[in-house]
Amino acid sequence: MFHTGLEVLISEQAELLKGWRVGLVTHPAAVLPDMTGIVAALRAAGVQLTALFGPEHGFDGSAADGAAVADGVDPRTGLPVFSLYGANKEPSSRMLADVDVLVFDMQDVGVRFYTYMSTLFYVLKGAAKAHKPVIILDRPNPINGLTLEGPSVERRFTSFVGVIPVPVRHGMTLGEMAIYMNVEHRLGAVITVIQMQDWHRRHWFADTGRSWVPTSPAMPHLAATMLYPGTCFLEGTNISPGRGTATPFQVAGAPWVDAYELADRFNALNLAGVRARPTQFVPGRYGAQRLEDGENAEAAFGAVVCYGIQLHITDRDALRPVSMGLHLINLVRELYPEHFAWHESHFDRLLGSSAVRKSLQQGQRVGDIVASWTPYLADFAEQRAPYLLYFN
Repeated sequence: MFHTGLEVLISEQAELLKGWRVGLVTHPAAVLPDMTGIVAALRAAGVQLTALFGPEHGFDGSAADGAAVADGVDPRTGLPVFSLYGANKEPSSRMLADVDVLVFDMQDVGVRFYTYMSTLFYVLKGAAKAHKPVIILDRPNPINGLTLEGPSVERRFTSFVGVIPVPVRHGMTLGEMAIYMNVEHRLGAVITVIQMQDWHRRHWFADTGRSWVPTSPAMPHLAATMLYPGTCFLEGTNISPGRGTATPFQVAGAPWVDAYELADRFNALNLAGVRARPTQFVPGRYGAQRLEDGENAEAAFGAVVCYGIQLHITDRDALRPVSMGLHLINLVRELYPEHFAWHESHFDRLLGSSAVRKSLQQGQRVGDIVASWTPYLADFAEQRAPYLLYFN
């Protein structure tokens, strides 16, 4: 029967934390099967929590993407809450003063630019400097642990949405990634991974039988996690991916798009595992500070009617969202050249280089761009193999 690392810790290894002052790095999606949150679950198990830490979107999960989050106090427990997505990305010695061991438990989405992996990287760095051990409570990669997609990150494009050179879709759990980062990047942390039980690499989140808890405001549905590796690229353009709607990352559009034309042309591409239908939507209006470059970015066409497509997954195993996202962007460029625009710096950060954008601008076929990643993905599969904790 499937169990998360949190469940295994509480049922079998609670003694591991006995007598320690525990700092907890987490978010609202870290729950037990009955939806008890991790703070309540650990306290009920007799764990002494002394500090809480939150990632992007905050400890309470409500902040907009890219919005700086301040430190605070948890109103339910009175514990200090330290933000790892504001002035500090790495836990400081001040934050760790009353902590003997850090526990990390977050549900990730298996995509390089979803920033919880970057938070884990900096947690390991900070813990190593402060000589504090880290226990990672593992959770599933919701889009399976087999499929790899996308390019690596060139050194000069390293950022919080590309903290280390791994593919866009890396096929690892955060527990596996912690071991990988700690060794490959010589972070020097003392780590323990509490493994899941009965999770296999072929599994998608739906195969666990558990309810999906939104991991951030724009990740409310499992369909969003499957499309996000490709539709997030829209944020590097002036095409809206529907943030602030009921279907973020499942729609794409702009005020100047002909919804029926785009749907017909997209479906004519015959991309595996996905179909489109015409739709219209109104993105939410919000301001979000892009911590990477200090600019204020507002959702594309906030509070303006956009016309475009909703993407429907027909075969999750056949779907290749990274390739799909590039096909979609290329198609909009072709259909609406007088309107389409890049947000070059952000697009390049998401892809990890400027090569993909420049190749598209030069007229290179998406299929050829994707095929060029094949040797790298084969090398990465070999490189990650010693760090894998779960098998098919």
